[in-house]
Amino acid sequence: MLDTFKLDEAVEFAENPEPRCPCVLLLDTSGSMQGPALDALNQGLKSFKDDLIKDSLAARRVEVAIVTFNNDIRVEQDFVTADQFEPPLLKAQGMTYMGGAIQQALDLIQTRKAQYRANGVAYYRPWVFMITDGAPQGEPEDVVAKAAQRLREDENNKHVAFFAVGVENADMERLSEIVVRTPVKLKGLNFVEMFLWLSASMSAVSHSKIDDQVALPPPGWGTV
Repeated sequence: MLDTFKLDEAVEFAENPEPRCPCVLLLDTSGSMQGPALDALNQGLKSFKDDLIKDSLAARRVEVAIVTFNNDIRVEQDFVTADQFEPPLLKAQGMTYMGGAIQQALDLIQTRKAQYRANGVAYYRPWVFMITDGAPQGEPEDVVAKAAQRLREDENNKHVAFFAVGVENADMERLSEIVVRTPVKLKGLNFVEMFLWLSASMSAVSHSKIDDQVALPPPGWGTV
């Protein structure tokens, strides 16, 4: 089975040897997201895909994965290029296992980078884009503390760029204790505008040279 997986990888990268821009969408699907917020998030994911594939180069270079978290931390979508990405219809329930979810996202990136290296494919610094309407809930505090520590190390070593977005009643002060970059508060339920910004940003990165500093468009969908 392992050899089959490696053969699949070899074929995938032979057919598309473009350098990759991996992006993990780390999405809170706890019970408090139920209703208009989750509906808007699902619509935003569709807009993200529709916009990203308009750019033919980005469609082959940007890779998207989705990890959701409530009581259960789930890889809804492993890495695929944007042209193969099919947004799932998310459902909400339970509490907010954020610390474990951050670890899962970083593990997913670590595994994918090993696959890039094994197949001689260059890659840009991976992005994680976390969206939540709350704060860690239901996990032991040391799980969250270890995730925050690992995140700080990965950011300092330029292994990842981690962005956090707070929705409505999100605890922005608690989020700022966990992540390195200042969290952004979403204006209302402007998920579509936010995902269009993310698409434009990933497209800009995919057209740059690896390790270039890319000027991102201003996030008009949120406040710091």
